[in-house]
Amino acid sequence: MRIDKFEDIISWQKSKELTLLVYALFKSNRYFSFIDQIKRASVSIGNNIAEGFERKSNKEFAHFLYIAKGSCGEVRSMLSIALELNYISNINYKKVSELSIEISKLISGLIKTLKT
Repeated sequence: MRIDKFEDIISWQKSKELTLLVYALFKSNRYFSFIDQIKRASVSIGNNIAEGFERKSNKEFAHFLYIAKGSCGEVRSMLSIALELNYISNINYKKVSELSIEISKLISGLIKTLKT
């Protein structure tokens, strides 16, 4: 299957969903530096998928996908901290964390496809 634009990439679509969830979950949180960091990490996932795709080189695309995958880990790490600090509920933690794990797996599959 040929992908013509980054918006067609499932991991990009899911990362957009994740970002919107993160923004909604932390909308009323008063801890600016924490919120800023988790928002930037979530936005970074989709932006790196898009930037890598637009480079039109499999090697560069894979590089940016690794960065996006790292940002998925950063989001999950921050979610764990948010849960411990009672910034989010267990239900919201599970929902967002599972989505982040799904995105990470999708990115891994895309990297594997690029390398073959």
